[in-house]
Amino acid sequence: MENKSCKGDSLRPAVQCKHTVEKKTMTNPTTVIEIYPDTTEVNDYYLWSIFNFVYLNFCCLGFIALAYSLKVRDKKLLNDLNGAVEDAKTARLFNITSSALATFCIILVFIFLRYPLTDY
Repeated sequence: MENKSCKGDSLRPAVQCKHTVEKKTMTNPTTVIEIYPDTTEVNDYYLWSIFNFVYLNFCCLGFIALAYSLKVRDKKLLNDLNGAVEDAKTARLFNITSSALATFCIILVFIFLRYPLTDY
């Protein structure tokens, strides 16, 4: 907006007349919303750990996998996404190891039952 001087005031500095409009700025209130990371995407392998603990507990690896699965659930409740992901990887590793070794031992038992070792 430009300043206009009223008529007859040539000696005074430029003064705004009454008909000029003032600009008013309105500030909108802001709302802050905290968004926590989505922890539902972290798999805790709980059922697999229970199965390994009850049925395929080879050298207590199923128990260790179950312990890590419970740690994942606790860290998900605390919104510790990085810790939950790391413990989920460890639980998966122990579950895979326990399942593979127990399956291998079961297959060996069936093979030796089918073809028993004889003294030659």
